[in-house]
Amino acid sequence: MEQRETKEKVVLVGCQTDDDDLRFQYSMDELESLTETAQGEVLASLVQKRERIHPATYIGKGKVEELQALVEELEADLVIFNDELSPSQKRNLSSGINALIIDRTQLILDIFAQRARSKEGKLQVELAQLQYILPRLAGQGTALSRLGAGIGTRGPGETKLESDRRHIRRRIDDIKSQLSVIVQHRDRYRERRKKNKTFQVAIVGYTNAGKSTLFNRLSEADSYEENQLFATLDPMTRKLILPSGFLALITDTVGFIQDLPTALIAAFRSTLEEVKEADLLLHVVDMSNQDYFQHEKTVNKLLEDLDVKDIPQLTVYNKRDIQNTDFVPTADTPTVFISAFEENDRQALKLKIEQVLMGMMKPYEVLVPSTEGKLLSQLKNGTILRELVFDEDIQAYRCKGYSLEDHQITGQLQKFNVR
Repeated sequence: MEQRETKEKVVLVGCQTDDDDLRFQYSMDELESLTETAQGEVLASLVQKRERIHPATYIGKGKVEELQALVEELEADLVIFNDELSPSQKRNLSSGINALIIDRTQLILDIFAQRARSKEGKLQVELAQLQYILPRLAGQGTALSRLGAGIGTRGPGETKLESDRRHIRRRIDDIKSQLSVIVQHRDRYRERRKKNKTFQVAIVGYTNAGKSTLFNRLSEADSYEENQLFATLDPMTRKLILPSGFLALITDTVGFIQDLPTALIAAFRSTLEEVKEADLLLHVVDMSNQDYFQHEKTVNKLLEDLDVKDIPQLTVYNKRDIQNTDFVPTADTPTVFISAFEENDRQALKLKIEQVLMGMMKPYEVLVPSTEGKLLSQLKNGTILRELVFDEDIQAYRCKGYSLEDHQITGQLQKFNVR
């Protein structure tokens, strides 16, 4: 991953329009973490409390002058605003401030541009960047001369920015058609998995909650894991073998975040499509983060927006070893407390997944002749097998366990049922 020698010097700007001081402070702290993830160095923060955001300059006239002085004094390269700026706000601010101005959306897009690994991820980032840029092209002459030079200007779309709108629209259409081909491929894979009735688990959660760490250790995959926001962008699916031998598929997804830019929600829809297909969601919550409750609420709200709130959910409170002293579990779903690095904890999580799974299955008791070797092996990884005893008198296996009602194996077992 690209590391710049000198970090860019950054001033953060936030405007609080409600009385929730705590939430506002958390969102400013998060903006600072995002800036650090993008390799920027925060020198100062400027905040203002107003009834509403100033339509022309985001903050009031006096604060803009204060910001101008602060930028000059600190010799800042960059000013990052905590909300999405309108094209006119950005233009008005740029005219008086001698530093590059970007907003929260651009910052997140920049991090995504650094993180995307797969072709699909890169295309989605470029699409989101172009859709963001299109209405903001007018009056950006000087800002565009710094292309590729730092935060907010990186990514696959950067060399195209000075082209006209028509070129950008053409490129957007081109990316959409490439993405639709990738989505069709994914749909075919998904159909195949559905036909084989493989049980699917999706890991969801706020960014940096420890999803990839958990995913890697549950599935022994090599997904990128780092103590950074948005370390994972590309959905990965791997096998997950539960203690009974039951075989499921587990998918790691992009982290959720408060006030996720609309351009990104649209662009990353297909990443989150995996969530819609899941039979069980593992909602990972970082219990060491003082804002864990807000994070949990944000994820549940986004799941509701994705229309997946009916999928069974297991809340995994992670980072137990460094949990916040004020932590109180608030989930109204089954819960488990773990540290993703602890093998015993991961084993406890797998047993908990199995327990939740059994609640979604129906019990069976069958006598399977010893000649039915294929069926016996299917029972081991296609159902949760609880008992397997060989009866010599009748040369058959007495099997007890749980199977998914709509799985083909459940139909096959009917002829071997113990009456």
